[in-house]
Parts: sequence; structure tokens; C-alpha cells
Amino acid sequence: MYRFLLTPRWWGINVFVLLAIPFCVFMGSWQLSRFEGRVQEHRAATEQAASDQHETARPLASMLPVDKATSGRRVTAHGQYGKQLLVPGRQLDGKNGFYVLTLLRTDSGKALPVVRGWLPGKADAAKAPAPPSGEVTVTGALQASETPGDNGVSAVGGLPAGQTGAISSASLVNLVPYRLYDAWVTLDRADSGMKAVPATAPEGTGLDLKAFQNLGYTGEWFVFAGFVVFMWFRLLRREAETARDAALGLVPQESPEPVVSG
Repeated sequence: MYRFLLTPRWWGINVFVLLAIPFCVFMGSWQLSRFEGRVQEHRAATEQAASDQHETARPLASMLPVDKATSGRRVTAHGQYGKQLLVPGRQLDGKNGFYVLTLLRTDSGKALPVVRGWLPGKADAAKAPAPPSGEVTVTGALQASETPGDNGVSAVGGLPAGQTGAISSASLVNLVPYRLYDAWVTLDRADSGMKAVPATAPEGTGLDLKAFQNLGYTGEWFVFAGFVVFMWFRLLRREAETARDAALGLVPQESPEPVVSG
């Protein structure tokens, strides 16, 4: 009854099934490992953020360039405050507001963007406190340059003068007359009645949409593997039933077409 399995057609079906199932299982396992890796990174980043709050601040230069290992670590920098900008459309504690961003000119000749704090409401330069004058030493969490469109960072252009949508050297290079660090710092303690802006986790370490997409893809690949097995058994059963009916003479024969005489 199952001699049809030796036909070229079924050889092709069987080879396809034998290749498709391991491939689907491999891809599902790979996606699952990526999700588990993101979970581990998120846990490690959370633990690191908790320990960073109590660690001794290190010199800025020793923590550059910013990567997953240094993002969120406490650093210190010395210099004089210069140009000040506002970063609109930022939320804190569920309220809309804006960051007050001031450029700290260091002895290296570069300027470090420093978020001195957050204020509620629409971005207004009149509300932003002026930075301290003279030589200052700042201490805060080191952060990587933001990318417009990611993690809630605005990608909208055409902002009023004195405002920027993203805190990054690429966004600030045409707004300030300084060479810039490819990093920024949010102060441990905000200045002049503002609220301190908490550090964010390094990019790619949070349980964001991409992480749960990996989990969704895991389920899809395993479903595909099950679907391949289901379809193979369904085809096998139908082919076996057809062969059995033919052996019992139960397959209806086609009636000959009537001959039409001219």
C-alpha cells in the first residue's frame, strides 16, 4: 500500500520534509537564544545601574568611548559651562516637559553635553535656569549619543532656535561652536529646582519591542515545523486511502466521452 513512497514525487516530498523540520527547529532555537540573551543583558544592565549609583565617579576620559560596559557609569568632568539648549518633548514621571542641556567646555578643548535637569511644560528658555559661572566640576551618569527615532527620541526637524531633538554630536555639531564628545552626561543632582534625569539602559539591553519580536519569531518557527509534519501525515494518509481504494476497485473510472457523429 505504501509503495507510492518510493515514487520520485514522494522522494521529493520526503527530502523537503527532512530538510525543513531541522531548519525550522534551528531557526526557532536561534530566535529563542536571542531573546534569552536580551533578558540576560537586561538583568545585567539593571544590576549594573543599581551598583553605578553607589560607585565612585571616574574621570570622563577613562570611560570613553561609550559602550555597554561604560554606559550609565558615574563620571566626573571639569570645565566651564557655555552655550545652553533645550530638548523638548521629554517625559519624566508620566509628565511632558523638556531637558535643560548645557555644554561644558573642558580643558581638552572639547565640549561635553550635560543635562542639568528636567522641567515640566513646553520648552521655554525663560524657564531654564542659567548655568553656574566659572570653573565647575560635574558628576553624573555617562550616556551614549542618542539616535533620532529610537527609544522615544524625536526625529522631527525644524525646531526653534536654541532647541535640539536629540542629544548627540551629529545633532549638535551645527548648533554649537565647539568640538564635541560623542557622549553626554546627566547630573546626579539637578541644578536650580529642576528634576534630575535618570540614566537610561544601554541600547539593545532592554526588553523592548525587538526582544519580544524574537520571542514571537521563536513561536512562528516551531509552528512552521509542526505544520510541515501535519501536512506530511495528511498527504500520506490521503495517498494511502487512494491506493487502498484503487486496490479494492473502489476508485470510480472515468466514463468515456460520447462520440459525436458528424
